[in-house]
Amino acid sequence: MDARRRTRTLLTGLAVTAVLAGTTSAAAAESAPAPGPTGDGAHALCKRVPKLDRRIDRSLKRLDAGAGTRGSVARLQKRVDNAKKAGHTEIATFLQDRLNQRTSLRTDLEQRKKDLAAVKTWCQANDNGKSTNKKGS
Repeated sequence: MDARRRTRTLLTGLAVTAVLAGTTSAAAAESAPAPGPTGDGAHALCKRVPKLDRRIDRSLKRLDAGAGTRGSVARLQKRVDNAKKAGHTEIATFLQDRLNQRTSLRTDLEQRKKDLAAVKTWCQANDNGKSTNKKGS
């Protein structure tokens, strides 16, 4: 008799758990936020163009600054030269790798500036991304 009671309790517990799990997932589905727009984000990008342009200019100015400016290519080059003079080859190698990366960053930022200029022109011609063609969505 005790085994029957345990079986009934177990089955009742499983049934209650199944019912609760089903209603919880349905409630979660109802309260889930609606999916966002699936566009290309043209309007948002057009709004950010001036800020992005200033950020790129600021970074290029810092990279091209003299040896007295932190983050400049000239300052890092001076550190590499000093490490080589002192015979610290491991430090010089590490700093040279950073210098190579920083030099390639300058090239990347210059390319981004060109690309951003094209985006700015597009935004001006297309009402800041508001008047994009919405067919097919």
